[in-house]
Amino acid sequence: MKSDDSINGVLLVDKGQDMTSHDVVAVARRCLNTKKIGHCGTLDPMATGMLILVVGTATRIQDLLMSEDKEYTGTMTLGATTNTQDAEGEVLEQKPVPDFSKEDITAAFDQFRGDFYQTPPMVSAVKIDGVPLYKLARQGKEVEREPRFVRVYNYDITRVELPQVDFRVVCSKGFYVRTYAHEIGQKLGCGAHLSALRRTRSGHFTLQPGKFVTFDMLKGGQRDACISSMLSLYDVSKMRGA
Repeated sequence: MKSDDSINGVLLVDKGQDMTSHDVVAVARRCLNTKKIGHCGTLDPMATGMLILVVGTATRIQDLLMSEDKEYTGTMTLGATTNTQDAEGEVLEQKPVPDFSKEDITAAFDQFRGDFYQTPPMVSAVKIDGVPLYKLARQGKEVEREPRFVRVYNYDITRVELPQVDFRVVCSKGFYVRTYAHEIGQKLGCGAHLSALRRTRSGHFTLQPGKFVTFDMLKGGQRDACISSMLSLYDVSKMRGA
């Protein structure tokens, strides 16, 4: 079947667990029968929530949409450090978790507020000499990574039930929430890893009823429903105040 080049716009997908962002793009490409499609900001397989797809002429604004701030809700589990900084990795070290108060935990979070440098984890899509870090990590290699300038605009601690801490964070592009969890664990002295993550907002986009699609809709070939949920470039520029 010939590719349909008449479809242009931004499609918001509520990504489920245990799939890559690339999987979502591949299924959307088949569902919409179009070749020109990309995503704005990778979500790890463990993470759920907003994945922005740009289709047709909307691929021109991919970089623009990727550069905007993001909001996540997550859970970190204290007392266990993993090689991926999340629940998918191997446990490297386990330590007892002291009876921290919310104030103790807030003091650790406060050290990662505003502008600071963050070193990308080895298991990430960042490329060194054209090779993604995760491929080197699979070979058991660890290489030096360039720290990145990031920003935490705001955060909330929403639940403390040790060893788990639920939080919300608003951050800049290129921010690794699992590195954030790992480093807060280091500050607390007992270690931590990210055990759940959901992206709830990216720039001006949120997952509003009728304005997003699910992976199952894409996989089920619900093409018309997906196209009707798509935002036009005019809609996007209006949302962004352009």
